[in-house]
Amino acid sequence: MKKFKEINDKNDPKMPLSLKNYILLLAGLIVIILGFVLMAGGGSDSPDEFNYAMFSWRRITLAPILVIGGFIFEIYAILKRF
Repeated sequence: MKKFKEINDKNDPKMPLSLKNYILLLAGLIVIILGFVLMAGGGSDSPDEFNYAMFSWRRITLAPILVIGGFIFEIYAILKRF
């Protein structure tokens, strides 16, 4: 009888991630979205003129760092055990 109970205990359905994991996943998603928002824009209204704001530090350096950091944080949030 004890062996039967141990087997049933192992088959109890549980959530794969805890609430803290889901909160961390949401935070990582917000960082990724922020990175893409910072990357957006920079086009010119007229095709005859070139807009140098397209190559600003924010779009070339900061935004990709935020996106990559957000994805790395997502991996951490999935693998972290609470």
